[in-house]
Amino acid sequence: MSEGGDKTPTLSPPQNTHESTSRKYTSVAGVGIAHDRNARFRRTMEDEHVIIDNFAGNPSHGYFAIYDGHGGRGAVDFTAKTLHKNLAEEFEKNPQVPPPDALRHAYLSTDKQMSEASIQFSGTTSISILLLKKGNDKILYSANAGDARAVLNRNGKAHRLSYDHKGSDESETKRIVDAGGFVVLNRVNGILAVTRSLGDHAMKDYVIGDPHLTETKLEPTDTHVIIACDGLWDVASDQEVVDLIAQDTDAQKMSDKLLIHALRNGSTDNISVMVVIL
Repeated sequence: MSEGGDKTPTLSPPQNTHESTSRKYTSVAGVGIAHDRNARFRRTMEDEHVIIDNFAGNPSHGYFAIYDGHGGRGAVDFTAKTLHKNLAEEFEKNPQVPPPDALRHAYLSTDKQMSEASIQFSGTTSISILLLKKGNDKILYSANAGDARAVLNRNGKAHRLSYDHKGSDESETKRIVDAGGFVVLNRVNGILAVTRSLGDHAMKDYVIGDPHLTETKLEPTDTHVIIACDGLWDVASDQEVVDLIAQDTDAQKMSDKLLIHALRNGSTDNISVMVVIL
């Protein structure tokens, strides 16, 4: 994990802190991470990321995540330290647990533990990717709460793995109203733009931590996954992002390029972008 950079938008890549491009991974071919506070619009950096190669002691397994905090760093820091540990414990307790169940339990456990730690008023969206090898197959599992997003490049086409939990979503609005809340101007109780998150326990009756889950068997044409917070997706479509880095092969250069694109195209949020080459 690392802290975000503080540079303003420039025509060259910001001097953000990122993982060493020389690092060798056993679970994937490469990982790039680029992030920026976006100082023109944001006074603080509330994003965080986690990269775990050799997840749960298996060199073929990897865990990759981006967390986008709001209302302070309490929830995002807690999640970045805790969620992957809870996930590893799920597999340790029961090695045969279906990975989607393990991810769901890890999310809900982390959310509960956060409440017990008296983190009430901050929250974080989360997108997690778990890569497992089963026999000769590689399976990609995703879990997300909120509007951080993961997109798989499948033969040059964008294949979204996550689901945006926003106040503009009709099914999410119905769930909140049925629970006794309301959505106005696409905000839960007029306050929060996302309808699912970890944390936000003062609004937990409506803003739940139950994640959207997917399971994807990787195909030979699946080349990489782009994981990012809404600082990127607010100003770029899934397919546009895939197309922007279609000719690149270095994960760090790919993530840097997407960060610069977000800054140039008017993103007003913290920006974190991770590219995982499969």
